[in-house]
Amino acid sequence: MFIFVTPVCFSQSKFNQFLTPSDTLNNSRKTKVYLTESVVLGGTLIGLNQLWYKDYPKSSFHFINDNKEWLQMDKIGHMYSSYHLGRVGAEMLTWSGASKKEQLIYGATLGLGFLTVVEVFDGFSQEWGASTGDMVANVSGTALYVSQEVLWKEQRIIPKFSFHQTQYASLRPKTLGNGFQEEILKDYNGQTYWLSFNIKSFIKNKSIPKWLNLAVGYGAEGMLYGTNQEAFKNNYIQYSSRQFYLSLDVDLTKIETKSHFLKTFFSVFNTIKIPAPTLQIAGFDGFKAHLVYF
Repeated sequence: MFIFVTPVCFSQSKFNQFLTPSDTLNNSRKTKVYLTESVVLGGTLIGLNQLWYKDYPKSSFHFINDNKEWLQMDKIGHMYSSYHLGRVGAEMLTWSGASKKEQLIYGATLGLGFLTVVEVFDGFSQEWGASTGDMVANVSGTALYVSQEVLWKEQRIIPKFSFHQTQYASLRPKTLGNGFQEEILKDYNGQTYWLSFNIKSFIKNKSIPKWLNLAVGYGAEGMLYGTNQEAFKNNYIQYSSRQFYLSLDVDLTKIETKSHFLKTFFSVFNTIKIPAPTLQIAGFDGFKAHLVYF
């Protein structure tokens, strides 16, 4: 047991040391951060171009107005993605010991930069087009992160995501996804986006746990097509509706631990809303109470 446990503990110790943010600027780490981001995001864009765009004809750069589609679920998804990509970029620079100014300028804008390139791809595709609504959502996600760091020096309001499978994907699997892995990205009917507010950050009360959050959610249902008009053109009558939610949540980053491995783990999964009792305001059905909603 001693022979087995000693290397494991040593390995965990070294790993924890590796994840510990640097107190001062570590140029080697900062270089690794920029190289890693360049390789990962560059590879993602190349893969996206090969798998998604290359089979569709090109066109001159153009814009489209898709702001009325999918009850704006896709726009909220852009805001969510921009926020968390920027948060990861800032936290990676924190790990390297970079200054707060660098974290906000070069880290927090990571999501905005990446998603802007994706919009350029859309703009040159005859099938789609660059969306001003998407760009506004991308800027909003970055602004949400940066403004909280400037104003409070902490993230009190965190965008989160939850998903459940619905009956709609099987009715139009090419658009809404075939199987869980595709549906989680494509089926807007099963997606819920949340703004999770840390209660203790706003109400300075010692009796409130640091990790307890109150979450306000938004979702939509009844959508096979982007708009009811598009559905009608395809001989389908859809009754799409918005849903609003109120629920409890957990800010995993507020759970105290000395382990930098756990801190990293909590940071990654703090993008997901914790299942909890939820009050729903549904479009056609009034109020609903869920013992657990996800």
